[in-house]
Amino acid sequence: MSAQATDVTPATGAPPPQSTRAAALRRRLPGSLAWHLGSLAILAVILYPVLWVIGGSFKESGDIVGSLDLFPGDPITDNYTSLADGIADISISTFFVNSLFLAVGSVIGIVVSCSLTAYAFAKIRFAGRNLLFTLMIGTLLLPYHVLLIPQYVLFRNLDMINTYTPLLLGKYLATEAFFVFLMVQFMRNLPRELDEAARLDGCGHLRIYWSIVLPLCRPALITSAIFTFINSWNDFMGPLIYLNEPGKYTISLGLKMFVDQEGLANYGGMIAMSLVALLPVLAFFLAFQRYLIDGMATSGLKG
Repeated sequence: MSAQATDVTPATGAPPPQSTRAAALRRRLPGSLAWHLGSLAILAVILYPVLWVIGGSFKESGDIVGSLDLFPGDPITDNYTSLADGIADISISTFFVNSLFLAVGSVIGIVVSCSLTAYAFAKIRFAGRNLLFTLMIGTLLLPYHVLLIPQYVLFRNLDMINTYTPLLLGKYLATEAFFVFLMVQFMRNLPRELDEAARLDGCGHLRIYWSIVLPLCRPALITSAIFTFINSWNDFMGPLIYLNEPGKYTISLGLKMFVDQEGLANYGGMIAMSLVALLPVLAFFLAFQRYLIDGMATSGLKG
């Protein structure tokens, strides 16, 4: 028997998977490279002012004005140590305590009052509910400055000027329509079967609100708390209008006092105080930021 020689002809079908992937990578490489380079350029533009401010807090005032370098060659800490001397014989810790008192008080007021109001709109049926909810949302169209004069006249007639009451009272009366709307949309998306089961067990509205709705609305509550804390801490106009005694000033007014006292010559101290004032807000945001996106995303755009 003789072995028959057979010619093996290679298949001419689809190219190997490795070459296909390599070709696809080569096609995507220019676009991907351009996207990453553009992202890095945008990131550099965003980060440069932040890094410049941080570096400027360790520079002398003359070096801040005359140089665009991010970090000083010979860093100093005098800008921070000088803050311990206080401003106009008032310790900087006083401004921090005042701001913290207002911020925490505002957070408690917003979370309690807005969640109760939202529960009424979302879970309780009563005459005129939709009309009242629409009117409340309509208050978002009113500019903040339109209300300043009538509010000031009201609190002056009530002898509440130079107290924290005008800055806190509205927070406990659910006057922040945006947070009420946020919580209403969240509560409307909760399963009604939970409410029905609770009512079968004999629970009233207060029990349902406290034991069922509030725990499930934690993302919306924390989102409202974050925005309220930041807004209250950074508020400048409110304390400027209602507070007259320097010992009651917040950190924002304390920074203004520092600028008025030192002038524009002490840039280093001004930058250092600004960074120190930013730390509580940054810490609060970082502690709860994982709930922020969840709260905004699940607060529902339906309902």
